This record gives sequence, structure tokens and C-alpha cells, in this order.
Amino acid sequence: MLVTFLRHWMKNGPVMLTICDTNILLFWADRRDRLSMTAQEALENGRVQGELACAAISFWEIALLFRKSRLILPTQHTPTSYMEDIVDSLGLTILQLTPTIAALAESGIIVHGDPCDRLIAATAMAYQAPLITADGKLRTTPGLNCIW
Repeated sequence: MLVTFLRHWMKNGPVMLTICDTNILLFWADRRDRLSMTAQEALENGRVQGELACAAISFWEIALLFRKSRLILPTQHTPTSYMEDIVDSLGLTILQLTPTIAALAESGIIVHGDPCDRLIAATAMAYQAPLITADGKLRTTPGLNCIW
């Protein structure tokens, strides 16, 4: 994914990423009816343009949901293959945790009880990218450009 992203960037110039929250990845994979029309359009446009990304922590969240039986795996999938299918289908760039993102997540700017959501929001803010999210708390965060 990183190689594809870098090739696109070198060929076409800087890419404006759109970050997907974990809930958006899950809705896209299994419950597209739960996506707003605006979110669906942003996902489709980002997928076609190769501009969708997510924070790496989203995959830990998904794995945790499987372990806690809050998500049921489709019969043809392992947790790994399920997550890889999401990455491949959306053409996601996976954004790693950096010191800047970690510090921003814990700076007090992002008021959210879930540390994963703070890291996802901080990732979007660090990349100056919009975040597609159904999370109402995140959508009220000052300085965070949300799509829903």
C-alpha cells in the first residue's frame, strides 16, 4: 500500500487523503446501509482516486471486537483475511502512529473517552485530512474536519 501511495504521489503530486474511522470500515464491509449518503460518496470518490487511509489502530480495534465476540466473522474469513479484504477493497493506505500523533491525541484538544478514537482523530488532524466518521463526539471536535 505504501509503495502504491508513493508511486501515485511521485507521479501526480501530493495526495489529499481522507481518513476512515473504524466504524466506517466496518459499515462499509458489512452494513453499507448504515453509511450516510455523504459518507458513501466520500468513500467511493476516495476509493476511485486512491486517497483513502486509516489509522493502524483501527485494525487492533477490529481484532479486539472479534476476540470479544462483538463482531462475528463471515465463514470464509479469518480475522486477518477479513481486515486484508477491507484494505484491498478500499485501497487503503495504513497510517502508522507517530510521536506527533500520540502527543496530539493526549494534548487535551480531542475530548473523547476512547483512546483509539483520540488516536484516529489525531491522525486526521496531523495529516490535515477529513475524517469519515459516524461518531457524534468526534464530529463536534474543534479543528477536526468530519464527513458524515
